Amino acid sequence: MQTLEQLKCGVLEGCSSLKLSEGLTSFPIEIFTLSDTLEYLDLSSNNLSELPKDFGRLKKLKVFFCSNNEFVTYPQVLADCPKLDIIGFKANRIIDIPTNAISANLRWLILTNNQVSAIPASIGECYRLEKLMLAGNRLTALPDELQNCKALALLRLSANEIEIIPEWLFTLPKLSWLAFAGNPCSRNSTAEIEAPVIAYDSLQIKDRLGEGASGTIYRASRAGILQDVAVKVFKGDVTSDGYPEDEMSSSLQAGEHDTLVKILGKTDNIVESKTGLVMELIPKHYINLGNPPSLKSCTRDVFEPNVQYSAKQIINILISISSVANHLHERGIMHGDLYAHNMLIDDEGNTLFGDFGAATMYDRTKLSNVYALEQIEVSAFGYLVDDLLSLYAANHNDEFSMALGSIKDACLSTETHSRPNFEEIELQLAEIKLAV
Repeated sequence: MQTLEQLKCGVLEGCSSLKLSEGLTSFPIEIFTLSDTLEYLDLSSNNLSELPKDFGRLKKLKVFFCSNNEFVTYPQVLADCPKLDIIGFKANRIIDIPTNAISANLRWLILTNNQVSAIPASIGECYRLEKLMLAGNRLTALPDELQNCKALALLRLSANEIEIIPEWLFTLPKLSWLAFAGNPCSRNSTAEIEAPVIAYDSLQIKDRLGEGASGTIYRASRAGILQDVAVKVFKGDVTSDGYPEDEMSSSLQAGEHDTLVKILGKTDNIVESKTGLVMELIPKHYINLGNPPSLKSCTRDVFEPNVQYSAKQIINILISISSVANHLHERGIMHGDLYAHNMLIDDEGNTLFGDFGAATMYDRTKLSNVYALEQIEVSAFGYLVDDLLSLYAANHNDEFSMALGSIKDACLSTETHSRPNFEEIELQLAEIKLAV
């Protein structure tokens, strides 16, 4: 992170990336000295509430983050930056989005955790839009014009006030990752869930294992039990995926499956008023299959360089994921984040799948098109197949890769209703495995 003093002194002349977080209450005009080179600007975690009228002078700006500030109105001047394609205004106080404020060039828009009640119809002009993050607002409906955004692949609608999911959403050809928990149109089955309650004071918290948007995972020991466990303590705030309590409900409702991390119970952190899940500890030899999308890849996972997998590893991974996805949808759960970065594998391709932060529970008996949500998730599976084929260690024109290529193409069909379901995919993969 740079400083305002460095900027004023000219030390940052010619830089393409700038990040300032110093409690700023007004936009530093010195930023315009970088207008010929600046491509990435992050002014998050300040006290800004407006941008200058000539903000469009930043003609080369591609990425602008302004989260955790004090904006009430989405700045219309953002539309004056011709190359700006990633914008993030998470956790402001935005109520209003002017009609012409959303640039048609946008590829990724983050408005998580604001007070937006309506998205302007002009969003339908964003033909490049791939990723739209709207969780934690006051939306009651989506503009019909959004159906014109044929490139839209990831949509977060959780923690709003949406009564009905429009039918056209199910026909978007690229939509693969959808979350809408915490709305009237989703199913809340907290009352149906029974899980052992493990007293928080019976756990001895040890080292931190990891942290995500919704919570922190710790290693812990339990009194009288030799084997350590993992404890996920939820932060209690609205995340980019929705409410932590919806994640807990979906995790518990998912039940048991060989590919799911086994949940031992839930706990209450009385001291900090936080809830948590107690899970089996994942063996150390499991590693992440992929890494989350980058700013460049937007909706697609990225992988470590030179990583390759055998046919046996790939088929084991895919059978595991198709099986658990079928298991979840039979229970009326859409995972919403079917990505390699949420999967852990061992050397044989044995797979564990987790992170229900974007999961949505839905009522299969009331949905007009009962398979529509599953077919959206099938598209995400198609991208997983595509990723693994790109990492295949052998001949990409052999029978194995061609067979998987056919499954990938079927999963990614732009005719969404023609995609196979996960039960059919699992059967096809089982046949392929016989030849591996």
